[in-house]
Amino acid sequence: MRINYLLARITYLNLCSINGVMDIPYYLIGRVAVYGFIASALVFFIALGIGVYSFRSKKIIFPNFVLFVLDLFYAPAKWVCRAFSVKNTLVDEIMIEIRNAILIEKFKSVKDGKVFIGPQCMRHPECKARCDPRIGYICFGCGKCDYARLKKECEKYGYQMFIVPGDSFVKKIMKMYKPKAALAIACFEELNESMCSLAHILPGQGVPLLKDGCFNTAVNVDDVVEKMKMSV
Repeated sequence: MRINYLLARITYLNLCSINGVMDIPYYLIGRVAVYGFIASALVFFIALGIGVYSFRSKKIIFPNFVLFVLDLFYAPAKWVCRAFSVKNTLVDEIMIEIRNAILIEKFKSVKDGKVFIGPQCMRHPECKARCDPRIGYICFGCGKCDYARLKKECEKYGYQMFIVPGDSFVKKIMKMYKPKAALAIACFEELNESMCSLAHILPGQGVPLLKDGCFNTAVNVDDVVEKMKMSV
């Protein structure tokens, strides 16, 4: 009886010890998760604050840090803007501005192999241009929309002009022509996404649309031309 009691007691203590060991990791995991969340939130709001300051003051500080954090927390950043009734494009505007600043010197140094890429939504509703399945719409310069002027400016400053229906055409153009630099127009979200995906391939500059949508969109053509002049 005494032996049985001792064996039962040892078994009980072993089980308690095992359960205690099992409890410790869950407790630690919980604390690490909470501290990690707090640290992530702090880093996120610091990066967002720096980004807003850089965007409004036109003085870019800690650009790589801000881009890394906003890329990592892109969806939460958009949610925060909506929650505080801030315009939904602010995060994209900040990231576009910073990427433009980071890549501007490399962009200026490229003298040939430059492409200009614009969205099909800027075309006039009565546009007769045909869409090539590889490179998009072929502009004839009819004068009904801003692409007529942009085509002349591209010829003047050494850019190949492409008017694309979507991102798949951009990938085809990159593969076919292997450009050394790119200047692009798009709505804020698409422009930010495209600049992010192309940043490791070539230096680029982006000009967001003044008015987005599926048709009759617009851009400040003078801003686009100024960008073109930078690499002359």
